Amino acid sequence: MKAEILSTGDEIVSGGVTDTNSTWLATKLLTMGIATQRCVAVGDDLAGIARAIVEAAGRADLLLVTGGLGPTSDDLTAEAAARAGGVESIMNPEALGSMERFFAKRGWDMAEANRKQARLPKGAGVIENCAGTAPGFYLVLSGCHCFFMPGVPSEMKVMARKKVFPRIQKIFGLPGVIASRSITVFGLPESEVGARLHDFNLRFPGVRLGFRVDFPLIEVKLSCGDSKGEGGETVLDGAVGFVESILGRRVVSIQGLTMEQEVGRLLLEAGATVAAAESCTGGLVASMLTDVSGSSGYFLFSGVTYSNDAKVRVLGVKEATLEGFGAVSEETAGEMARGVRNLTGATYGISTSGIAGPGGGSDEKPVGTVCVGVAGPGFSWAKRYVFPFDDRTMNKKMFAVTALEMLRRRLNPKEGTL
Repeated sequence: MKAEILSTGDEIVSGGVTDTNSTWLATKLLTMGIATQRCVAVGDDLAGIARAIVEAAGRADLLLVTGGLGPTSDDLTAEAAARAGGVESIMNPEALGSMERFFAKRGWDMAEANRKQARLPKGAGVIENCAGTAPGFYLVLSGCHCFFMPGVPSEMKVMARKKVFPRIQKIFGLPGVIASRSITVFGLPESEVGARLHDFNLRFPGVRLGFRVDFPLIEVKLSCGDSKGEGGETVLDGAVGFVESILGRRVVSIQGLTMEQEVGRLLLEAGATVAAAESCTGGLVASMLTDVSGSSGYFLFSGVTYSNDAKVRVLGVKEATLEGFGAVSEETAGEMARGVRNLTGATYGISTSGIAGPGGGSDEKPVGTVCVGVAGPGFSWAKRYVFPFDDRTMNKKMFAVTALEMLRRRLNPKEGTL
């Protein structure tokens, strides 16, 4: 089966908004056994959208379209779909009724402009929007089954899960979700991960191997061509074990958890707590940890001790340490980690102090240098790293994930230190 995804909107083609819809849809389709052949983005141009629909429908068996179903003048997808199908746009009573019920349920008045959202291609089937105002719709063009959904990710995902995916399974006679696994990796570039797994397909010919970068993590994706069941799961168990044996301690999670999720899981499992002392990461470590639901069970405190004075007054870093080694040093990072642990009573203290750039570097301590500390019962580690990025945001993310990785490895003693 050939599947394509089309995203519409000037904000996408201009780079103002990242097209996360296509990534999410392609991932979900893969779990259904459908590999996406092409993802296309088109701006808010009526002729351009219509042309993209016609071209995709001529190539594919399945087309998913997101965006352009709103009430404003630049929402052109429904009209473009009508043009692509050679039909007129009409006020669809079912779509209008769905919208009226949405507004009435919330006690809102429906503006006249919203009625535009109920104008759909003649003959289109309506797809109810359970999370917003814009109805989706369904058409068959040149034998291609086309589903049109809102561009708002929260609305699109609900519609896809509840309405679109079940219908796709029924239309194409799919058995359901296929067996799949995700393995999270840190500390290797995508090219190196691929190189180390070069003979994977020879060993597991029935398993599809894929990679996704979520900087600075790499996600190794495995999916089995057989429908989900004992056979597929058994094959994947072996494939996961092989990947884990090849990549070793670079594997963060064989359940596909993010670094912060895996650290949180390990802390809960150990009945332990953590506190952070951050300088160069500016609170990013704390933000990542608290992005995980249930983090109140293990996260106690974060102090963004950016200045040397704050390091001394809040964390108890010795002035002599700062004068002798500098803020960006293993000695300072170690005292920061011990200081925040003593301050809060946490099981573990972690720290970051570095040079995120683009300025502030030197020959001795270039941009990308970070010193990370971890302190816990009976131990204190600190280590210096130098990363090759000139981008401040990338460095901050790398510094934060590295600090969490040091803690993760401590929580898994068999892995050793970094």
